[in-house]
Amino acid sequence: MKYDKSRNTRKTPSRGLGDTIEKFTEATGIKSVVDKGAKALGKSDCGCSGRRDKLNELFPWGKK
Repeated sequence: MKYDKSRNTRKTPSRGLGDTIEKFTEATGIKSVVDKGAKALGKSDCGCSGRRDKLNELFPWGKK
């Protein structure tokens, strides 16, 4: 499992649903499989960060 120091995802609390899903996919290894699949198809990015940000915006934790 890769650890992204810039996001510090293990110690930073989730801002919303997108961060929670990202933590789950990193812990289970799904993210690395998706990244490898995207690279195999010739794409530099799978679009995960955009979806994460949109889900955080739509479903934030702790803000009402």
